[in-house]
Amino acid sequence: MSSVNIPPLKFKPILKSAIWGGEKIAPFKGITTDQKQIGESWEVSGVKGNESIVADGPDAGLTLTEMIEKYGADLVGTKNFELFGTTFPLLVKIIDAAGDLSLQVHPDDELAKQRHNSLGKTEMWYIVDTEPDAKILCGLSKELNAEEYEQIGSDSSLLDYVAKHQSHPGDVFFLPAGRIHGIGAGNLLVEVQETSDITYRIYDYGRVDAKTGKPRQLHVEEAKDAIDYNVYPSYVTEPGVDMDGTRDLVHCNHFDVYLLKVEGKKTFYPEVDSFVIQTCIEGSCKVTDDRGNTLTLSRGESMLVPAMAKTITMEGNVTLIRSNN
Repeated sequence: MSSVNIPPLKFKPILKSAIWGGEKIAPFKGITTDQKQIGESWEVSGVKGNESIVADGPDAGLTLTEMIEKYGADLVGTKNFELFGTTFPLLVKIIDAAGDLSLQVHPDDELAKQRHNSLGKTEMWYIVDTEPDAKILCGLSKELNAEEYEQIGSDSSLLDYVAKHQSHPGDVFFLPAGRIHGIGAGNLLVEVQETSDITYRIYDYGRVDAKTGKPRQLHVEEAKDAIDYNVYPSYVTEPGVDMDGTRDLVHCNHFDVYLLKVEGKKTFYPEVDSFVIQTCIEGSCKVTDDRGNTLTLSRGESMLVPAMAKTITMEGNVTLIRSNN
């Protein structure tokens, strides 16, 4: 057995206020803060300038990047370490939309590398809670080509081409890079995405920046080559069948995401050459790994289970979003 002992890790949340942010994230996470209009809590992040910091334990105070530098493949898995080095490949957020987010699109890996020397941004949403009549905008509802899009520009008529979905707790939306999307007011959700902070904002309801008083920057021209102009029959992802408390949500080249439910005591065997992130959306549980490390995970908290963990035992009543690369 290796002498390295990395316990499951919790990080200090990175809270971000936004013009569309609400007041649900702090109570959902059980924290007290004077910060207002919190739109996002970055739970596990390796984005430069917004790197998660270990909250407690022997490595408290280290950033996620410093943790990868220290532990390498034992933390993230051999394949991830070979592919991404010290860049953590996933970003997990909790998002509270009190207002409508802008309509936007993200470049794929190839375009993002070419333009920004970055990963692209494929993502998925799991809807945790909704207000009445909350909507998700996702995909095109009718045909649109690049020339027509360019003529429309940032005009509100662009909304006529976008599919609108009534959202409900438990809904899943997969958003491959290139798919036009927007979170409507009244949604609380978990987002799992590639590590990228590149967003092309294409319509913003005429809002102005609170600091400058000017309209927020749009990226209409940049988005033209990033948009997937195909119309698909459905944009809501059907979750898989529940198998002993585990339900498949999304599988793609960038991440695998599951819904887990534990009632009582259950031992999981990750059996993947990857870290595993568990984001608790209901309840709480005691977590114990095969080396005897323990922690408590409660609603609104996330933990990163290192790739070296052989087993994770959870005891309690809890619902979690599990993601790995």
